[in-house]
Amino acid sequence: MATAASTMASQLKSSLATSFTRGLVTPKGISGKPFRVLPSSGKSTFTIKAVQSDKPTYQVIQPINGDPFIGSLETPVTSSPLIAWYLSNLPGYRTAVNPLLRGVEVGLAHGFFLVGPFVKAGPLRNTEYAGAAGSLAAGGLVVILSICLTMYGIASFKEGEPSIAPSLTLTGRKKEPDQLQTADGWAKFSGGFFFGGISGVIWAYFLLYVLDLPYYVK
Repeated sequence: MATAASTMASQLKSSLATSFTRGLVTPKGISGKPFRVLPSSGKSTFTIKAVQSDKPTYQVIQPINGDPFIGSLETPVTSSPLIAWYLSNLPGYRTAVNPLLRGVEVGLAHGFFLVGPFVKAGPLRNTEYAGAAGSLAAGGLVVILSICLTMYGIASFKEGEPSIAPSLTLTGRKKEPDQLQTADGWAKFSGGFFFGGISGVIWAYFLLYVLDLPYYVK
């Protein structure tokens, strides 16, 4: 009886092995294991292995310094020598210059160019007071912007704390943190912006209506 049972078990095992062997199908065009047909569920399971290319790919856009947690990307445009030179020469990024002088430079540029739009598009543009009204409006906008800069500095920086600016460049070189990103440095920048902005407005009015230069915005 036991011999008959063992014979039936061996026959059943060999038949199952034969059915499983027949169920293996080697797919064409896919690098992976063969399909395995499951008799119980009728579903097929298979795995696909990605074929690696012989030639490595070059990533044009990648995180700055290889760190994805910085939240900025390094592209051929933003990391080109020309763009890096231009950005490093803007007043906001010249870390070797005093924040007060940087604020004066930014304020002079804004104050000087704000007079023209107010003169040509202001409510008194068609009157004889267009120059004075436009200059006063530009001066008022400089005051508002200076107040906004002061509010931002009070809300963002605390007295006595070190600079929150990064101490690494795009190339990984260490540098001194920018003093503009401190409470004292931002206060100097805001004061310089106010002084430079008002000076720019006065200078534009002087050129247009005192020296009477033939500018288009008159």
